[in-house]
Formats: sequence, structure tokens, C-alpha cells
Amino acid sequence: MTLPLRSVSLRQLQVFLEVYQRGSITAAAQQLHLTQPTVSLQLKRLSEQLSEPLYHLHHRRLIFTESARLLAEYTREVLRSTERLEMSLADLHQLKAGTLRIALVSTAKYFIPTIIGPFAREYPLVDLQLKIVNRAELLQRLEQHRDDVYVLSQLPEQPALNVHPLVANPLHLIAPDPHPLGGHPSLSLHDLSQEAFLFREAGSGTRLAVEQCLARLDLRLTPRMVIESNEAIKQCVAAGLGLAFLSEHAIRYGGMAGIQRLAVKELPIQTHWQFVWPKDQSPSVLAEAFLRYLTASPLATDQG
Repeated sequence: MTLPLRSVSLRQLQVFLEVYQRGSITAAAQQLHLTQPTVSLQLKRLSEQLSEPLYHLHHRRLIFTESARLLAEYTREVLRSTERLEMSLADLHQLKAGTLRIALVSTAKYFIPTIIGPFAREYPLVDLQLKIVNRAELLQRLEQHRDDVYVLSQLPEQPALNVHPLVANPLHLIAPDPHPLGGHPSLSLHDLSQEAFLFREAGSGTRLAVEQCLARLDLRLTPRMVIESNEAIKQCVAAGLGLAFLSEHAIRYGGMAGIQRLAVKELPIQTHWQFVWPKDQSPSVLAEAFLRYLTASPLATDQG
């Protein structure tokens, strides 16, 4: 059976995808600057044209059908292809116009502006969209191909990725300043096993790297607190609530008032920031220009 797709408009698909991704007609209407009845009518017509139910209501919540899931998957491909066509046509006129979408985990926000700044100046007509999320949400966006490139330190096992290395991301141990162990010349992590520790949330890149390091040392540290913000961790350490593993970039950002690095022989934990994108995702014209810029940029390839 051939679906009557020729009668479906790009606008209908855009409206549907916004509702699907937000899980709410109200939220989608606000994002699209449309009224709720207009969005509901677009969905109703789309469902009728496809002869497929796209959702049903359960306790006033949208429950999407398998047909909706498939439609969302292919709609993303259609809209990305349309965007690539528009940017390719613009590129023929040397405009390099369009939108470059970059998703990054929160700790990367400390250094990524220094990398994209020169690119933005070289291509002033490019609209840069930065989405700062936690690791779990970034992996979800990666799986859904919602952005052009992604920034993270700990690579997932799936999907298959193209990888462009960026800057080093060493993880240090910080303590309140002053602290009895400050200036100690030969600490090891085993010496610190009875100290109170503040950890990032489970699944974060920092937490994963720390857990891998502790596993290699056959050492278990029980967190006193779990905190989802680097800034909050620094404040809690300065307040004397415990020690914490933190990225060099997060430590430097905002200064080191009230905190100090501890010299620990197993540290720093060496990780690296990386730009990645799915191998089955064709890069847009803008993404290709951005990746060429990364290859030529000394800062973007600094492993130091």
C-alpha cells in the first residue's frame, strides 16, 4: 500500500516533529508561535492523510503510536536533507549561511567558546546553536541525529562515531583551602579513602572516568553527596563538605577562591574532549566547513 505522502507538507512534518519531541501540543505551539487549535488541526490532517493514528490521550498525556515513532525518524531525515539542500545552494554563492548545531556536555562550556569564536568571525552569516545538556540527554540527541556535531569526553560504545580530538581534559582532586593535606608531597588515593567525597551524577563523563580509574586501583570511594553542577561542587568543596574530582577547565573557570588542588600520585586522570558525529550521518556543508576549520586550528587540536 502506498501512503499519500505527496499531499503532506514540510510544515506539517515540522509541526508534528515539534510535538513529538516535546511530548506536548501546548509546548510545541509556544515554540512554533502557533495556537494550540492550529497545531491540533495540523496533526489531525496529517493523521488523516497518512490513514494512521499518531497518538492517543491517556490521563491528558500524549501517548505516541509506533507509526508516530517511524514518522518522527523519517521526518528528521527529510528536514535535515532539506536543510542540507538549502545550505548547499547557499554555498554555491559563497554565503555559507545556515545553522550549525552543536550539542555539548556541561563541562565543555568552559572552553568551547574559544574554539568556535574564530569560526563565527570567519563565517558571520552562520547561525550557531549551542545546546548544553547532561551526558544522558546528549547521547539521546546523538542517537536521534538532532545536531551536527557533539562534544564529550567519554565515548559511548554505540553508535559508531567519527571522532575529532580536541583539547586535553585532565581531572584533578580539589580540597578546601586551607586543608590538612594541602601541600602533602606524596598522597595516594588509597590514603584518602576515609575522606568525604563529592561526586558528579551517575553517567556523567567525569563520574565515568573517575569510576574507571578507581576500578583499575581496586579502590572504592563512597560519595558523601552527588551534585550535578561543577559550580556547586566547587562551592561545596570551599565550604568544607568534602573533596571532589573536577575537570581542569571547571577548576580554572571563576577562579580558585577557597579551593586547592591536591597532589596525588595517580592523578590527574587523563581524558580528552572530542567532537563526534554518527558515521551514518552525512555532514552538512556547514559541518564540513567547521570540521575543516578544526583540522587547521592549533587550539582545536591541542592535546596538551
